This record gives sequence, C-alpha cells and structure tokens, in this order.
Amino acid sequence: MSDHSQNKMSTSVVNVNDSLTGHIISTTVGGKNGKPKQTRRYLAERIVGTGSFGIVFLAKCVETGELVAIKKVLQDRRCKNRELQLMRMMDHPNVISLKHRFFSTTSADELFLNLVMEYVPDSMYRVSKLYTNTNQSMPLIFVKLYMHQIFRGLAYIHTVPGVCHRDLKPQNILVDPHTHQVKICDFGSAKVLIKGEANLSHICSLFYRAPELIFGATEYTTSIDIWSAGCVLAELLLGEPLFPGDNAVDQLVEIIKVLGTPSEEEVCCSNSNNFKFSQIFCKTMPPEAIDLTSQLLQYSPTLRCTALEACAHPFFDELREPNALLPDGRPFPPLFNFKQELSGASQELIDKLIPEHVKRKIGLPPTHFGGT
Repeated sequence: MSDHSQNKMSTSVVNVNDSLTGHIISTTVGGKNGKPKQTRRYLAERIVGTGSFGIVFLAKCVETGELVAIKKVLQDRRCKNRELQLMRMMDHPNVISLKHRFFSTTSADELFLNLVMEYVPDSMYRVSKLYTNTNQSMPLIFVKLYMHQIFRGLAYIHTVPGVCHRDLKPQNILVDPHTHQVKICDFGSAKVLIKGEANLSHICSLFYRAPELIFGATEYTTSIDIWSAGCVLAELLLGEPLFPGDNAVDQLVEIIKVLGTPSEEEVCCSNSNNFKFSQIFCKTMPPEAIDLTSQLLQYSPTLRCTALEACAHPFFDELREPNALLPDGRPFPPLFNFKQELSGASQELIDKLIPEHVKRKIGLPPTHFGGT
C-alpha cells in the first residue's frame, strides 16, 4: 500500500460553512505510524462535479499549493462508506489516488465524508466532446493511448483488490491533457464481487450497461466492466454513444439493432461479431479496432476478453513500437511498468504486453514480470 493511503486523518470532525466555495477547510493528517500530526488547510475554489452521491469541488492546499479534488458525500452514521474502504485498497497509475479523508458537519447536523483525491483537470467525456463539437474524429493514436490505460486500470482493480467498478463511462475516466495519462475515478458504485452472493442488477449508467444487467442478473462478474469499456471504445471511434437507449427496454433494442438477437450459438460458443461491427463503423476503420470491439461486446460474459487480454490486442501494437511518441513529439505516459496486475498471467500474454525494447531497457528477464 502506498504512503498516501497510510496518511490517515485523526477522527475529529470539522465544522464548516454550508456554502462550499471561497472558504477554508482546516483538518489534521498524520499522527499514525510514528508520523507527526500536520495541519492541512484547503481553500475551496469551485464545484467541478455533482450527482446523486453529493458534489466534487476543486480545492488548493494552502500549505503546499497543490490542487486536489474533494468529493463530499452525505454519510450514513450507521454504516461504513464502501467507496472509502475500496479506495484505501488501491494504488495504481491508472486509478485515481486517495490522499486522505476527513468528516465535516453542517448547521443541520448532517455528517459528510470528504475524500481528498489527486486532481486531474479533464474527463474523457469532455475531451471526446471537443472533437465532436468541431465535427472531428478523435485521432486514432489517442483512442489507442486512452483505451490501453483504461484496460490496464481495469486489469489492476479486477485482479489485485478484486473490485468491479460497475459504472465505467467517459465521465468517470479522467485525462491529464498535458501528459495524456488516464485515471479511472468514482468508485461510488464499486464493489468486491463474491461468488454466490447477490448484487444489484440496476447498476451502471444505461448506455454502458451490460445485457445481463438489463435482463436482471444479480450474480455477475467483472466482465460487466469489460462491456462498458467496449461501449467507451466504440464511442471514441464513432464520436457518439453506440447504444443510446432511453430506458432499459429501449437499451436492449439498441443493442439488438447492432448485435442482432442473441442466438443459442452466440450464447453457448464463440461467435465473432466482426461482420456486424464492420457495418457500423466507416470503411476506413482499421480491422483491429473492429476486432477488439467485437471481443468486448459479446452477449455472453464468458466470451468477453479480460482487461489484460485487451491490452495485448494488436489494436495497441502501435503503442509498443520502439520509437512511438505523441503527435507533438513528447513521450507517452508510462504504459508498460506493469506490476501486480500481471500476477497469474501466462508468459505468452506477458510477452505480448511488454515490448522487447522495454525489456532490454529494464534489463530483466521476461519471467520477472510473472508477478509476486
């Protein structure tokens, strides 16, 4: 576990004004594992996100000048916050990091949990909109770069802490516009799935909801996130959502329009959807893009590829070229510094994931990446 997740706050509760922006919130961090207590003051600048969960606002740490995002969630005093528990388990370059947390109260004696996270200035949704609003397609190199990092983040959360995100969508994928590093965020719907234990089927935003959820399945797997990632990939390629349903029934109709009615053969054995997808995308779309999309958007959850398998797909081969760079000549963000997410992966898969030039640079044998 990283240092930031060890940096816990004391259990004191902060009383703040009911208004959010323009005031300073003071709290204490440290005080555990021999670390001295330190005061941290945050100047709330502006609201950057709202939802049924609460709000997210941008704040600046007075002591360090660092910008952070603070997610303020109304807390049920009777139970623990699952999002906090899950975020404290995770530490990965493609997952938003939790710095610390504190509680606050309002004049109405409501208790709020405040999650202090690293600030990433943009979202996949806004980046994608910039292109569609100017009638442009997102350059394929960025689609590859962003999706590879999404799959790498999913590979980590699915295999290391065993977390299913359950609401993957462009709004919950953050992008640093300078480095193009991607981070999965908003674990408010996330859960560690336990085999044999029932879960909510009414989960995940509609456009990105897997068919088994629409059919009311309560025992599902992390493959629902793979379906969602397939929808995100198709949206980046098309410039608009692939399955824009108005309700659950309409959503299923939209899926059937593209994939056709699921046959027994499609459910019971592997059946490529390449032909169907090739009719959706333009003729200039690379076949690798169509092939990957077809492997993600399978009716049967067991036929969908895993996140690591998706990372190894030929669609991403361009990223693995020795001299590959961003269009402006700058280097890519780190893509191949795999760690725990490779635990249990076959040597064949690892060899596909890590380019030869990276292995040579690190100077370690391929078996080193087998995971510990």
